[in-house]
Amino acid sequence: MSIYEKQIGGSHYKKMKIQPSTFVHENKMLFAEGNVIKYICRHPFKDGRQDIEKAIHYCEMILERDYKRIPMTEEEEYRNAGITKEEAEKTYPPKNSWGMIKPPETTQKEWVKGYKEWKKGVCPHN
Repeated sequence: MSIYEKQIGGSHYKKMKIQPSTFVHENKMLFAEGNVIKYICRHPFKDGRQDIEKAIHYCEMILERDYKRIPMTEEEEYRNAGITKEEAEKTYPPKNSWGMIKPPETTQKEWVKGYKEWKKGVCPHN
């Protein structure tokens, strides 16, 4: 009997045509990939949802290890959006230090005029 046919504890791998350890070994897979195979293969026979969550966790490890996201520069973000920085600044109003949109600058005279119109029920924005 091959060492790969031996299972210590449980029988969930013995139900399979090919044991995950044999598959992983024969394909010279890395640790994380091997664990993905193991947890996917055994989930119906052993720990169900938890095994799937473990497989996902190992997939996330592989993504972080092999496919790191490189942050884009501000210039690249604008280029990907298909606009220039200047266009973006015109499109999106500037914000104050609290993150709130700044109202347009108005003189005291304009403010008083707008207030009086508002009191009369006239909305200057319609």
